[in-house]
Amino acid sequence: MTVWEAVAVCAAGIAAGGINTIVGSGTLITFPVLLAVGLPPVTANVSNTLGLVPGSLSGAIGYRRELRGQGRRVLRLGTAALLGALAGALLLLTLPSSAFDMIVPVLIGLALVLVVLQPRLSAALRRRRERDNSTGHPHGGLPLQGGILLASAYGGYFGAAQGVIYLALMGLLINDDLQRINAVKNVLGAVVNGTAAVFFLFVADFDWTAVLLIAVGSAAGGQLGARIGRKLAPGVLRGVIVAVGLVAIVQLVLRQ
Repeated sequence: MTVWEAVAVCAAGIAAGGINTIVGSGTLITFPVLLAVGLPPVTANVSNTLGLVPGSLSGAIGYRRELRGQGRRVLRLGTAALLGALAGALLLLTLPSSAFDMIVPVLIGLALVLVVLQPRLSAALRRRRERDNSTGHPHGGLPLQGGILLASAYGGYFGAAQGVIYLALMGLLINDDLQRINAVKNVLGAVVNGTAAVFFLFVADFDWTAVLLIAVGSAAGGQLGARIGRKLAPGVLRGVIVAVGLVAIVQLVLRQ
């Protein structure tokens, strides 16, 4: 790797760490850059996963204020995320990359629809609970845990725009502020990336130079993303989520 290639990889890590903290989809920046500097696809994927772990942790720390009082929620959803990440990592080593190529853009598209409609859907669910004299599950219940499990399996496999899917699911099934939900999303991202990375350490080849460069960049980007993201109003944050998700869909479709 040349000096300029190293600079490009580190810069991609900074951008990915920031975007992952605010929305998700940082992999769509780092993965193509790793391919461009000559890494094989699987090596690029697993190196990227390990390199983004510090960024996920940094983003979660940056949102620590919004995480207060959500310990039980994080534990429940984090357990589902861990199991899903392990399943996704196994899929990466056993299935061809084309297995998810067709379904991933559809999943992201559906997630964006949920993000856009979330205020209306949440209001409708709230009115229904009021009619039924029910408060709903504070942590989303089994439907959310199941959704997080499946989204995390995808995250352990590739991970592009998994944050968008998390935000859509939690925004629909949890009655809480979007910034607090985003904080939980960052923890789930750290769990998925960390779990998959530990698994890959024993069964896959890394490019440690790429891992280090992305790790340093993503850790810095995570702090930057937390400072920016927590200042965004819910409507603006929702707009950013949709914009990033649309870019992810276009890039994934063009890759096929």
